[in-house]
Amino acid sequence: MRVLVVEDEEELADAVARGLRLHAMAVDVVYDGQEALELAGYVDYDVVVLDRDLPEVHGDDVCAELACAAPASRILMLTAAGRVSERVGGLSLGADDYLVKPFVFAELVARIRTLARRSPRARPAALERAGIRLDPGRRTVTRDGRQITLNRKEFDVLRELLRADGRLVASAELRRSAWDEYADPASGVLRVTLTSLRKKLGAPTVIENVPGRGYRL
Repeated sequence: MRVLVVEDEEELADAVARGLRLHAMAVDVVYDGQEALELAGYVDYDVVVLDRDLPEVHGDDVCAELACAAPASRILMLTAAGRVSERVGGLSLGADDYLVKPFVFAELVARIRTLARRSPRARPAALERAGIRLDPGRRTVTRDGRQITLNRKEFDVLRELLRADGRLVASAELRRSAWDEYADPASGVLRVTLTSLRKKLGAPTVIENVPGRGYRL
């Protein structure tokens, strides 16, 4: 699950992100409305946790823009503005849910998961190349009819390579797709994941490494 946390109180934003990552969510964090709109413009988020009183671009404007530009992303407003009229106003802008500060973290997690299940995303088409077939909806992978069991990271990396349809995918883009923007490039997690993925896909090897640039299938 991909989550964007938009909160100008940096300590709170970072604490929320750390907690959500412990619940197996890939989380990006921004601290103002302009950054939120820019990031949401090229990353498909399942849920956006959005503070209302933001610098640069107000949270209300961010909410209205995302409701139009990214209708598949569910929006959870997280704010101290808790009067009924304020909650109604936020929901009328396109928010899907509203949680008032201070909040219980377990409730935040539950609401995010509920919103993600309510996503209106159409079932994505299966991706195929080089005898490999990946079904994003069923989360299954086969090669030449042989069933292949992948963990979540391997699945996400392979999906990005298949989406590229033979084009080169930068290492940073693969890390961002399977982890989040804070994945440490020096950790070697991508290299380890690709080594395991190649082994599971079997011969002949179809994932090519272009040193210093990235990978392609």
